[in-house]
Amino acid sequence: MATSATAAIAAAEAAYRAARTRTLWRRRLLPVAGVVAFLLAWAGLVHFLEVPPFVAPSPVAVVATLVAKFDMLMRNLWVTAVESVLGFLLGNFAAIAIATVFVHKKSAEEALFPVVVLINTVPVVAKAPILVLLLGNGMEPKIAIAALICFFPTLVNMVRGLESVNPQAMELMRVLSASQREIFFKLRLLNSLPYLFSALKIAASTAVIGAIVGEWIGSTVGIGALIIQSTYNFDTALLYATVAVGSTFSVLFFLAISLIERLVVRWNAPSSV
Repeated sequence: MATSATAAIAAAEAAYRAARTRTLWRRRLLPVAGVVAFLLAWAGLVHFLEVPPFVAPSPVAVVATLVAKFDMLMRNLWVTAVESVLGFLLGNFAAIAIATVFVHKKSAEEALFPVVVLINTVPVVAKAPILVLLLGNGMEPKIAIAALICFFPTLVNMVRGLESVNPQAMELMRVLSASQREIFFKLRLLNSLPYLFSALKIAASTAVIGAIVGEWIGSTVGIGALIIQSTYNFDTALLYATVAVGSTFSVLFFLAISLIERLVVRWNAPSSV
């Protein structure tokens, strides 16, 4: 009887491991298959429809440009990456700090939140020239644009996370005579982390977009500036290669934040990302 039970447990464990392995491989292979299918469809359409190279180059031409101009692309990517990361850090730090104030001072939230919403409704392409006029033509306005575009989603999610504490847990902390500091760090902050990382993953992508948009206005270096230059020069292969480099960095930034989330928020079920 014991032998049969042991065999059943071993079979169940083997089935679980096999199912988990299949799931992991599916998550790894399906994105690769999707990218390969997209590239094949792109190459096929360009070839059979005889699309002119200055309209849409083939994937082979884009890859050749990536290889031939790799150093130049990396130099421009470095500028955009610095602007994106600094804007990401600045915008999210400000959002977390203001969310903390809003949670503890409701009057501040009621007074300032409409102003935040109003600023967020201004399109990025309208903010960019204003910031260039205020901050000059260096990296500062690009960092500011990246920070602004990250700020609002993180603020909203952080406020929600800090406020959505279990009422019973809050009552228990008060019964135990916990201070406001202890309630914040041991209850509110931990409760807000899943909400915060949801916003940070969005901000990781939007920060890159903000930096690129900022580079469209009065910049000579960076991914955004290279996009404008290649467009005016009708260098479509370089344009596509530049877009691919910027998108790849954005994806890697997103994956880095997702990895940090898995390391920090261990009490949540792992996501499929």
